[in-house]
Amino acid sequence: MTQDTTAELEQLRQRVARMETVEAIKALKHRYWRACDAKNPQGFRDCFIAKGASIDFGALGRFDDADGIAKVFESIALQQVDGKPVILDMHHGVLPDITITSETTATGAWTLRFRQVNLIDNTETVSTGEYDDEYVIEDGEWKMSKCHFRPYWSITRPVTADTVVTAE
Repeated sequence: MTQDTTAELEQLRQRVARMETVEAIKALKHRYWRACDAKNPQGFRDCFIAKGASIDFGALGRFDDADGIAKVFESIALQQVDGKPVILDMHHGVLPDITITSETTATGAWTLRFRQVNLIDNTETVSTGEYDDEYVIEDGEWKMSKCHFRPYWSITRPVTADTVVTAE
């Protein structure tokens, strides 16, 4: 093998490694949103580092560890009436912008499209905002070490008596 071929192979290896890292981080964030929508507190918590994550969700709170936001998540998402969920969420994360900063760290920005039906208050909320994240490898997996959310706008409207909402 020539020196040029060796250098080209190394560049290719590095490019593939960066693409695999970006895809692994996207998969992490998707697991996080799936856990939110599926009302899975353990899956939600598992997306963050074990200790010391920086969390800022504005009105939902600021925390220096993911355990705090996990408790808030449980208190909201797991509410039930007559054995059925009454807070129905839909998270769609789009437009990822992920920057690899080292072999074990990265940053990311995402736009969130969010919809929530609250059957206690009989409201539907549609909103959007931006995530500012940091990621690290912990125990061989990508985890969020920082997750800050900044809302852009929100619309809340009543769910009327003639609206049919089906939740399983």
